[in-house]
Amino acid sequence: MTIRVLLADDQTIVRTGMAMILAAEDDIEVVAQAADGVAAIQQADLHRPDVVLMDIRMPRLNGIEALRHLYRPGAAHTPKVVMVTTFDDDEYVHQALHHGACGFLLKDAGPRLLAEAVRSAASGEALISPSITIRLLRQFARPAAATVRPSPLSERETEVAALVSRGHTNAEVAAALHISTGTVKTHLTHIQGKLGARNRVEVAAWAWESGLTR
Repeated sequence: MTIRVLLADDQTIVRTGMAMILAAEDDIEVVAQAADGVAAIQQADLHRPDVVLMDIRMPRLNGIEALRHLYRPGAAHTPKVVMVTTFDDDEYVHQALHHGACGFLLKDAGPRLLAEAVRSAASGEALISPSITIRLLRQFARPAAATVRPSPLSERETEVAALVSRGHTNAEVAAALHISTGTVKTHLTHIQGKLGARNRVEVAAWAWESGLTR
């Protein structure tokens, strides 16, 4: 199945570069482009892409606000959104993930990670640039001041969440626990329901905050 992608970035040269990279992939098609957040929302409503690669800083409406609009309650179509930016400010990362982004990449991540992020988002997984992941791990690994609440997860669900928090794909989790990828997906569905998490990034954040990654 071809993954339909919308590119949202205020720099024409960046959109052109990403379009060229993705055009080389047999299973990815760029169906529309937008130069600002308002246009991104309009193009998403018009073309109903599977994945949106969204810049953070854009005129008229920034990427975070556009993300919030796309994920608003009752939206007719909700694409997976991967934030792509030159800015590696942790505050942007937290805002993007809090509002449901399915990935976060720096623009210098390279062609392989760009295509991988699109595929991961389309399949319900998430990819964050390694440099960002390391910083997030360090931050969430700090001892929490608040009292730790009992985990609502089963032992196996806890194992899955811990592996997800370390950046493992569903296939890698399945291999590590000697179960099928379908079973991993079922566990993730149950985990998200128990935690109130919208995607595996929020599952990973919960695991980091709970100390499972350590």
